[in-house]
Amino acid sequence: MSGTSTAGPSAPSDPTESRAHVRGAELAYTDAGTGPLAVYAHGVTQSRASEAASGLFDWSPVVAAGRRLVRYDARGHGQSTGDPVPAQYTWPQLAEDLLALLDQLAGPSPVAGIGSSMGTGTLLHAAVAAPGRFDRLVLTAPPTAWATRAAQADLYRRGADLVETRGPALFAELAASAPVPPVFADLPNYPPAPDVSEKLFPSVLRGAADSDLPSEQALATIDIPVLILPWAGDPGHPVSTAERLAALIDGAQLQVAETGAQLASWGALAADFLGPGGGAGGA
Repeated sequence: MSGTSTAGPSAPSDPTESRAHVRGAELAYTDAGTGPLAVYAHGVTQSRASEAASGLFDWSPVVAAGRRLVRYDARGHGQSTGDPVPAQYTWPQLAEDLLALLDQLAGPSPVAGIGSSMGTGTLLHAAVAAPGRFDRLVLTAPPTAWATRAAQADLYRRGADLVETRGPALFAELAASAPVPPVFADLPNYPPAPDVSEKLFPSVLRGAADSDLPSEQALATIDIPVLILPWAGDPGHPVSTAERLAALIDGAQLQVAETGAQLASWGALAADFLGPGGGAGGA
């Protein structure tokens, strides 16, 4: 994994916009705060901008608690580049992108990871592929996996066909018209609007369809502190996945958000879990 980045090993207190050359793509990212590095990986078809517009997450407490926080747009999402090749967007490949980015930003030092949905899948593949790369993980909105993955994969493939035949606007309309779980009732801009170009949209969806979490045997080898934060009432992110992850990863903590207030507390929960000492807190 090689490449060059416009950012150095440390970051200023105010957020800065940067780009990194990673495995044939340019990944756009925001770098904020000082202290031990934490990286945030977003969900499929989303970006830093779309999540901010929706009000879904606020990770500023992580910076306030003494962490340097890098939030990046995954390959093909937001301001990052990519090719119309589905294989580039499978979770193991996105994990390789993340590991290459972290090599540039942190060198060999372990970092903390925060993920959401596809980002959680990306982090888990990265943690399995590179033991020692992370000192702790916050896994939010774990996606469908294993037995529940096939139905979701079919939805993604049909969505890719729809985008190709009818365009991305109809896909976005259908997503916005789906029932909203109660946990999002206080977010008038939920769900976030997709932030993927029409050219790449089908490939991004097909890459997600061809993805799953690592095997249960591989996940059981993770031996760092892990906090698992699912939300209730969403078939695309079933609590059953989170419960299984908690059972597989020794010592993992699990806390389910069933209300908007609980969801809004995730930034503070992540900050407390990651700790100002970059891993000195309890597991």
